[in-house]
Amino acid sequence: MDDLPLQDPKRGSYRLAASTFFFASGIVFASWASRIPDVKQAIGLDDAGLGTVLLGLPLGQISAMALSGWLVARFSSKIVSHVASVLYPGMLLVVPFASTGVELFLTLLLFGVFANLNNISINTQAVSVERFYPRTIMGTFHGVWSLAGFAGGGFAFFFAPYLTVMQHFLLVNAYTLLNLAVFGPRLCRTDSKPEADPADAGKTRGMFSPTPYIITLGVIAFGCMSCEGIMYNWSIIYYQSVIDAPENLMRLGYVCCMGAMAAGRFMSDFFAARFGVINLLRASGLMMFSGLMITVLFPHIIISAIGFLGVGFGVSGVIPMCYSAAGHSRRMSPSIAIATVSTIGFLGFLMGPPLIGYVAYATSLRVSFTLIALLGILVFVLSKSLKSRIN
Repeated sequence: MDDLPLQDPKRGSYRLAASTFFFASGIVFASWASRIPDVKQAIGLDDAGLGTVLLGLPLGQISAMALSGWLVARFSSKIVSHVASVLYPGMLLVVPFASTGVELFLTLLLFGVFANLNNISINTQAVSVERFYPRTIMGTFHGVWSLAGFAGGGFAFFFAPYLTVMQHFLLVNAYTLLNLAVFGPRLCRTDSKPEADPADAGKTRGMFSPTPYIITLGVIAFGCMSCEGIMYNWSIIYYQSVIDAPENLMRLGYVCCMGAMAAGRFMSDFFAARFGVINLLRASGLMMFSGLMITVLFPHIIISAIGFLGVGFGVSGVIPMCYSAAGHSRRMSPSIAIATVSTIGFLGFLMGPPLIGYVAYATSLRVSFTLIALLGILVFVLSKSLKSRIN
């Protein structure tokens, strides 16, 4: 980030507007996730069938990375986020019409495409807003997304029994359209541009020719998102099969991890400003490793909960800081750099959970968690190497 931030009296308005789009994005995802059991029952899917169908969303996301980066670079994050904020929640309205697993898979595939378009555009917008501040504020934006996840889940908990899936999704779309109408015009109009770098004679790189710096950020994101994916998919199963927790406590580790992740994102900007982004990433890697090893070595309900807290705090700041660092690359446009890091990172989110299943089947879940813990060491080592790379 530049040493001297740009000055604009509207920076507070830009930041508020971008925050509302992060919140709306979180609401959309949480609304879908909260109604998965209802959709599963309506179509008549078994667990295996649901698992296959749910792959549609991440596959759609990862297939759209290059397109999303190009569109944002071509038309600006403001314009693309306007379009995405209609298309992304709009796909929710198609979900109730899916009557077979194939139809739902195709719907989720397109849902994932628009989710990625939304993700790249709002993160690029966040980088554009950051240039008006003397420190990173990306962690706060991602904290708002996590907060929306809790809000969306809470709404579903209290009101889903009284609303059909279509009624629920109509309310979500009404909210996102209202948010677009009120805050859409207040988004930052121009995106950050990469500064000319003498080493590349002023030429910017594309998604398929990233700099070593961007690749390193992507691998760091890969380690983090692999760990994050494990928490989403295997933490409850770990409490159930390894710790043998009673039914009312099976979700304790998951709740601890998600709560720590949300809180950590709000605090990550402060720690990045106080100790530096690289030191924050290194500490995050150590917390990921330590938290997972605590759960492996001491599979007790309370001690493991402490370990999951450590994992949550560890992963909380990595992706926001990687996106922020990528967005301030001197050789790549913000949207292309973020899309590149996101693509590499998302491979971990996609590959980590099934890999854990295969290793657990061959050995044990504790061995699987140990292997994932080593990714924390990878984050620690690679973060230090960022100092020697040109961005």
